[in-house]
Amino acid sequence: MMPLHPTESRALGAYRERFGGEPEVLASAPGRVNLIGEHTDYGGGFVLPCAVGRRVAVAAGRGLPDEPGVLFSSDFGEARPLQSEPGADGGSSWADYPRGVVWALGEAGYEAGGFRAAFAGDVPLGAGLSSSAAVEAATVLALDRLFRLDLDRREAALLCRRAENGYVGVQSGILDQFASLMCREGEALFVDCRTLEARPVPLDLDRANLSLLVCDTNAPRVLAETGYNDRREVSERAAKTLGLAELRDASPGDLERLGGEELRRARHVVTENARVLRAVEALEGGDFREFGGLMYASHASMRDDYEISTPSHDAFVELAREAGALGARLTGGGFGGCAISLVPSENVDGLKQATFSRFAKLALPRPDFYTFLPAAGARVVPGQPSGQAEANGGAGR
Repeated sequence: MMPLHPTESRALGAYRERFGGEPEVLASAPGRVNLIGEHTDYGGGFVLPCAVGRRVAVAAGRGLPDEPGVLFSSDFGEARPLQSEPGADGGSSWADYPRGVVWALGEAGYEAGGFRAAFAGDVPLGAGLSSSAAVEAATVLALDRLFRLDLDRREAALLCRRAENGYVGVQSGILDQFASLMCREGEALFVDCRTLEARPVPLDLDRANLSLLVCDTNAPRVLAETGYNDRREVSERAAKTLGLAELRDASPGDLERLGGEELRRARHVVTENARVLRAVEALEGGDFREFGGLMYASHASMRDDYEISTPSHDAFVELAREAGALGARLTGGGFGGCAISLVPSENVDGLKQATFSRFAKLALPRPDFYTFLPAAGARVVPGQPSGQAEANGGAGR
C-alpha cells in the first residue's frame, strides 16, 4: 500500500465536485523519458525508456443508463462530451485521447459503455515526456477495471497506440504506451518493438551519485503538426528501397545503396538500434560512462542525420558536456521539447544556472528543469478510492 499521488487526489476531488458521489475506479499512468533509442520504435527497433514521477490520473464511474458520457479536465477546467468526432472541439484536444481509447476498444470488439471521468495531471504538456500516452494509459486501465475487460498490459498498450494512430492521427510507435504501462521503479525498460518482448534493465542512479536532469526547452512542439510523420514516411520508404520490411533489418553495409534524405534517415535508425543494444550491456555492467558516451552519439545522429534537434537542444547538450555530464541528448519526438543529461548530482545546480545564462544570451525561451529517478508504471487503486493505492499489477492483472 502507498499514498495517492497528488494527481490521483486531484482527479478524485474533481470527480466528487463535478459529478457528486464516489468514482468506481481511480487509475493513473506516468510520463516517460526515453534514455536512448529515438525514432526506432515504428521501424521494429529497440528502445530504452524509463517512467518519471509525473502522472496523469483519471477517476471514472458509469453514469445513468441514458446519460451521455462526459470527460472533465481539472487542469483545463472544462468538460467535453465523450461521443464526438476527432477535432470536433476545434482542433486537437486533450479529450481526443480518451475518446480514442474508447474508439480503439470498440474496434477491437470490446464494449465500453457511457461513463463519467475526471482527469488531472502534472506531466508537462508538449515537452516530449509523453503526456498523451499517460492519458491513454490511465484511461485504458480505468475502463478495463470499470467494464471488466480483462486486458493484459501488452494488449492495453497496443490499444493505446491504435487510439493515437487511428483516432488522433499521430503515427507514433509503441514506445510511449509500453513505457507508461510497463515500467518499474528503479529500472529502465528494454523493449524490442518487433516482438514486443520487454525486460527490466537496472538503473541505480543513487548508488552512482548521478542525476537524470531533464531540460524542458519550452520550444513549441506539436507532433501532429511537425515533421514527425514525415520522418516516419521517409524511413519506411528507405526500407522499401532496400527491399526490407523494416529498417531494423538493415545493416551498415546496406546504407551504401541509399542516398540523400533516405540515407540520412536510415543511417540514424541503423546506428541508433546498435547504440541501444550497447547501452543495455553498459547499464547491466554498471558502466555509466560508456552509457553516457552513447547518449552523446545519439544526439549527434539526431541533429545531423534525422534533423530533429533545435538550437535549444544543441546548446543544452554542449553545456552538459562542459559541466562534466556523462551523457546528454534530445529525448522524445524532437522539434522542441526536452533534452536529458546524466550528470553527477553535485553538478546539477551549476548546469541549470549555466543553461539559464546561455539561453538568455542566445534569446532562447527560458527552460524548465526536472530531476527524476526511474518511477513506477501505470496503476489502479483497488475498489473504492480511499486514500491508499496498491502498486501496479496488470491492466487488470
